[in-house]
Amino acid sequence: MTIDLTKPDLYINRELSWLDFNGRVLEEAQDERNPLLERVKFLGIVCSNLDEFYEVRVAGLMQVRDSGGAATGPDRLNPDQQLREISRRTHDSVASHYRLWNEELLPALAQERIHLWDTGDVQEEHRAFITQYWREELEPILTPIVIDPAHPFPRVLNKALCIGVLLETDRQETMFGVVTVPRVLPRILRVPGTDDTSIHLITLAAIVAHQLTDLFEGYTVTGAASFRATRNSELYVNEEEADNLLDEIAESLENRRKGDAVRLEIEAGAPARLTTFLQRQFNLLDEQVYVADGPVNLNRVLTIYSEVPRPDLKFQPFTPVERHSSRDPDEFFRKIRATDLLLHHPYESFNTVVEFVRMAVIDARVLAIKQTLYRTGEDSEVVRALIDAAERGKEVTVLVELKARFDEASNIAWAKRLEESGVHVVYGLLGMKTHCKLSMIVRREEDGLRRYAHLGTGNYNHTTARLYTDIGVITSREEITREVAEVFNLLTTGSSESFRVLMVGPTTMMSGMLGHIDQEIEHATAGREAHVIAKMNGLTDPEIIRALYRASMAGVEIDLIVRGICCLRPGLPGVSDRIRVYSLIGRYLEHSRIFSFANGGNPEIWAGSADWMNRNLRSRVEVVFPILENENKQRLWRELQLCLGDRLKTRQLQADGTYKRLHAAPGEDVYDFQATLMEMAQGRSIPSTDALSGNGSLPQPKSPRVS
Repeated sequence: MTIDLTKPDLYINRELSWLDFNGRVLEEAQDERNPLLERVKFLGIVCSNLDEFYEVRVAGLMQVRDSGGAATGPDRLNPDQQLREISRRTHDSVASHYRLWNEELLPALAQERIHLWDTGDVQEEHRAFITQYWREELEPILTPIVIDPAHPFPRVLNKALCIGVLLETDRQETMFGVVTVPRVLPRILRVPGTDDTSIHLITLAAIVAHQLTDLFEGYTVTGAASFRATRNSELYVNEEEADNLLDEIAESLENRRKGDAVRLEIEAGAPARLTTFLQRQFNLLDEQVYVADGPVNLNRVLTIYSEVPRPDLKFQPFTPVERHSSRDPDEFFRKIRATDLLLHHPYESFNTVVEFVRMAVIDARVLAIKQTLYRTGEDSEVVRALIDAAERGKEVTVLVELKARFDEASNIAWAKRLEESGVHVVYGLLGMKTHCKLSMIVRREEDGLRRYAHLGTGNYNHTTARLYTDIGVITSREEITREVAEVFNLLTTGSSESFRVLMVGPTTMMSGMLGHIDQEIEHATAGREAHVIAKMNGLTDPEIIRALYRASMAGVEIDLIVRGICCLRPGLPGVSDRIRVYSLIGRYLEHSRIFSFANGGNPEIWAGSADWMNRNLRSRVEVVFPILENENKQRLWRELQLCLGDRLKTRQLQADGTYKRLHAAPGEDVYDFQATLMEMAQGRSIPSTDALSGNGSLPQPKSPRVS
């Protein structure tokens, strides 16, 4: 019987899958095995994630609905259906956030003598500090507004924390007032106390609320509440008509702050009249209003993590291991010629990648440097090295992706600095983001010019390299570096290149991935080893999912490690019963993309910048590269097996779309995958795993049990 693989019940909705992912992050905040301040940090991350989800995904769905658009995903839920379910789940989730905060985290912090005071419970000993801070730092920069015909409701910026106020005049007239809590001051302040063993904190909003009578002098304050509006933050840039893409995006960034509102968060206990007034101002329905039973904008609690000096309440510090630390360029490049260098961050230091670029700066033999930059950060060591190289007279070409969401302003600033230093800055292909992670240098050696390249799964950002797990390879292999050079030519000229070694999006990525899955089907049909292990951030592409379903039906064993969104439904009889999907949420954000194919006993392992998502495979410039040295293959295979064997931080996706935690079988090792990789980096013993056998074949996967 032929099965229709386009049936909507074979797919999980993209947006609802994302909400499930954020729920798994929330579980880490709820997990008492994590140190207390790490739990606070996880809660802040959950709320920050939700902000971006509403700014981009929910805003996009609302636009599709309002334009009369129908269902577009393979699950065939229309925008109205999705928005209703998102609202229902998010209201439940927000209630869970504040329940966790009020019933668990705040009391636990108080037990550790860490106190966050609100407006109504400010202690007498703190009033002098609050009054002084108000007069000297805060009140001079506030702009209170009373709404009347001469002073209309202000254009509140995206995610700006505000306080709405009900006011009464001497004539018993009710007025509305608004004041924005300034972003230029710290959102949480440490308050001096008489007890040196305790830490006292107060939010900036609580101080403003405490002083509202002084701020709205001449009125009686009859009610007040903090609120925050989330706005549509997608950029709308017509690249074909833009004379200057950099200027066009800079202008769009300003407009982003003023987009249509998609969500209102308001403090619990807000006067109904005030809530109704704000809803009307932002043109929002009841289901778009979310009540905050605590601080509005809980991602502010991330400040507690960074400001409270209690290392005993955090994960033990880990210092990444330094690799290949030679300061002599000839020695550095000789080692790269001898063997490809595989790096796994943050277990191994990102300094090696920075040194690769710095070495090119100081080495007189290096003539040219080419680099892609997606998310650079505000203080980029790599960019500073590139500027230094240009100022030393080297040929430097940098592809800066101006449309890296929420990093646009930083990238625009760096692009200008680079150009001023003599770097040739380009912005990639029209209508496509450049998401590949490539760095290449050209060096004059005794036998002629030689290229060296770094290819990675993560951004050239030394800050996130300490928080995200990513793979990178530094190589001088001619077959690799030649095609890296062709990718740069594609980016600077738009020329159509042929790639035989690399999989490059959008030219050969989709055909390459589908070809490898089809290859596994052929091996399974012929009775040879057939097995796919793929680790990524998201799996949403219907064509890839249908290929995986066909592979499962043909007998291919498939293990997918998908941190976030997964639209594939595993465990369906006759369709996906050979597919297992896992999600690992831990101390570090799993960001590496690794793809392993058994290939009938001649295994291939690949890594790169692309997820199995429509945007990565079809509308971005991406690069996935083969791991060619057997030692590096063995290492990545072992790490994939360790990830599949984690029973502490891994959940398994069920056929009904829910996730269940794994548990160990009797006698099975119980370990934390990320903690194990930290131990491996430091040379300690690790749990036993099957490695590549002598002929390079991959052992069959072991199916974990779920609780």
